[in-house]
Amino acid sequence: MKRSELLKQLKKEGCVLLRNGSRHDIYINPKTGQKQPVPRHSEIDNTLVKHIKNYLGIDK
Repeated sequence: MKRSELLKQLKKEGCVLLRNGSRHDIYINPKTGQKQPVPRHSEIDNTLVKHIKNYLGIDK
């Protein structure tokens, strides 16, 4: 999945950028309080996308 598409989905579900790291950006879901790093690769593996969304509590 393209990183830009993942970020659109995260923002649509209410997740916000907490901070920038050196190789990852940290996103937080204010509803659940969960934080998760998102790599800065242009393509992100679908298994990792599923893990990120599941951990942030937006897996559908």
